[in-house]
This record gives sequence, structure tokens and C-alpha cells, in this order.
Amino acid sequence: MHWLDNVHSALAWASSLRTHLFKFRHLSYLVLLAIMITLTGGLMLFLVDPNIKSLQDGIWSAWVTLTHVGFGDVVPVSFLGRLLMAGLIFLGVVFFSLFMALVSMALIGRNMDALDEKTAVSHDEKDRILAELARLHQRMDALEKLLSSGDDGK
Repeated sequence: MHWLDNVHSALAWASSLRTHLFKFRHLSYLVLLAIMITLTGGLMLFLVDPNIKSLQDGIWSAWVTLTHVGFGDVVPVSFLGRLLMAGLIFLGVVFFSLFMALVSMALIGRNMDALDEKTAVSHDEKDRILAELARLHQRMDALEKLLSSGDDGK
């Protein structure tokens, strides 16, 4: 039963991460942009490459290229088709990097939220800390004056 607890904990963590990730509007924009580029790239492949026989094949080929899976079942043979695929490869690297950055931000942000909750300071505590800093500052000024007056007498 111990492993079931681990599975349950892992699923709960994944669910909270998913919830936290979708708080970022940027992730939705990134997914929408990837879908738009896939559809546009697929249409363009269908129009310019004679080896792409249907729009569905073009979209499939664009998606496989953008995600760097590269099945190789639908391959462009024309120069323009291959040039378009090269652009999709580059965009796939960019999208993957942006996606990983967003996931990292979500993970770090979750930890920062927890840290903020643990280290939350009330308004009264802040006032007490500031008063103590002011008192220490006054003591340092007094010590500096005492030290500087002792140097003049020598």
C-alpha cells in the first residue's frame, strides 16, 4: 500500500502543477501560437510540395516537425517544402525553450509563494524591526562621534 500513497502524492503534485501552469496566460498564448503555426505550416506544405497529398498530411507533417518527433512518414521533396520544414524545426526549438521556461517559472513561483507564506511579516512586526534598525543606527552614530572625538585628542 505504500506505493499507492506515492502514486497518489505524485498525481496530486502533477494536478497542482497543471493548475499553477494554466494560471500563466503566456502558456495559453504559446499553445495557441503553436496550433496556428501548425495549421498554417500544414496548409503551406500542402500547397507547395507535390509529395504532400492532402491537407491532413501537411498538418501532420508540420506538427511532427514542430514537435521534433520526426516520424518520416510524410516528407517534403521540393526545395520550398524543405525550406518550410527547416523553419518549422527552428520554431519547434524556440517553442520548446519557451515552454520549458514557463514550466520553470511555474515551479519556482510555487516555491516562492510557499516561502512568502512561511516568512510573512505582520505590519506590527515590520514597525518593530524598523524601530530597532533606527535605534541601532543612532547607537552607531553615537559610537562614530565618540571614536572621532577620541582621535582629535591624540
